[in-house]
Amino acid sequence: MKKTLALLLAAVMLLSVLSACKSSADTPVETQPAETETTEATPEAPAAEETTEEPAAEEPSQEELDQAAADEVAAMIDAIYVQTRTDETDAQCEAAKAAWDALTDAQKALVEGDEASPDYFGLDTGDASKDDPRNQDDIGENELLVVSFGTSYNDSRVADIKGIEDALQEANPDWSVRRAFTAQIIINHIQARDGEKIDNMDQALERAVANGVKNLVVQPTHLMHGAEYDEMCEAIEAYRDKFESVSIAEPLLGEVGSDATVINADKEAVAKAITAAAVADAGFESLDAAKDAGTAFVFMGHGTAHVAKVTYSQMQVQMQTLGYENVFIGTVEGEPEETSAEAVIEAVKAAGYTNVVLRPLMVVAGDHANNDMAGSEDDSWKTMFEAAGFSVDCQIAGLGEIADVQALYVAHTKAAIDALNA
Repeated sequence: MKKTLALLLAAVMLLSVLSACKSSADTPVETQPAETETTEATPEAPAAEETTEEPAAEEPSQEELDQAAADEVAAMIDAIYVQTRTDETDAQCEAAKAAWDALTDAQKALVEGDEASPDYFGLDTGDASKDDPRNQDDIGENELLVVSFGTSYNDSRVADIKGIEDALQEANPDWSVRRAFTAQIIINHIQARDGEKIDNMDQALERAVANGVKNLVVQPTHLMHGAEYDEMCEAIEAYRDKFESVSIAEPLLGEVGSDATVINADKEAVAKAITAAAVADAGFESLDAAKDAGTAFVFMGHGTAHVAKVTYSQMQVQMQTLGYENVFIGTVEGEPEETSAEAVIEAVKAAGYTNVVLRPLMVVAGDHANNDMAGSEDDSWKTMFEAAGFSVDCQIAGLGEIADVQALYVAHTKAAIDALNA
């Protein structure tokens, strides 16, 4: 019995083994690689580089191009709006004008800088060709150098400065009349815009030395012994030993004096001359006739912080001394204080006048006359007088064009020439 059971168990085990083998044979075997690579794997090819296209630079607009061109010219104008002359000045003036001429009308209107504006080249101030810069050589031994601050207003330069120079030349045919301006800013402006070259003080004196001048007489067209006159005298002093004789004539209003009450023959002559011219130009037969019509005359000077400012007060005293009750003296700078626009307006109003004639108390009718006096801005004298209720008329004429003023310069020059022979 035991033997039978053992045989049975062995048969069962054999069947189990055979069944397992069959199951294993039916299962598919994964195919192994025939060869295992032992070398380093080839790196993967880099992914295609992602490129983002930069947007194309924006083209500047026409407005931006116009402004850039205008700004360039403005910078060139500012560069020559200076009081010092250099070796580059001539080239800078020429380049600035060429750049201006290359602008369109729209671009010219955009020119704006520290000192630059469309008016620098664009403002019509008259025909410069009518002027004479009087910078010729072949002077001879006797030179009469006429020194002015200067003006870029061509018509005024011809009528006022050239007018004085012409009168001096006619009165002194044995002397060569030459010109010098003390304002390099103005010299550069005229040269750049009009191509007219005017000597500054150093250039004029160097020209005199180079031409062998022996006797030098200097006639300033300045109104008074102020800062400009002092600077002129300093420049001449540096050259005095290069001439055999030097004589400096009086400015228009003569000696200053110690206080407001000091007046002289020069101030009287000028007071009469300028008042007569203003009355005639206003269409009145006399100053009294203007007074009866309620009209006052206001002469506007420059004003100064220099001690010579008392000269303006003296001119007011001079008018009163002559009985010119309806004539008032003022200054752009308001120095002295009683000559400020506000003070003069109050004085004219208190005197009961309703009409005002404004006229410059300046040798030339330049920027101050055209803008500070007769301009349309809120701070011009014309505008301020109108705002105060006055009817206003402006006479834009410099002192230099008045024959009696020219005669006074001639008299001052004669005195200076006579001093050389004393």
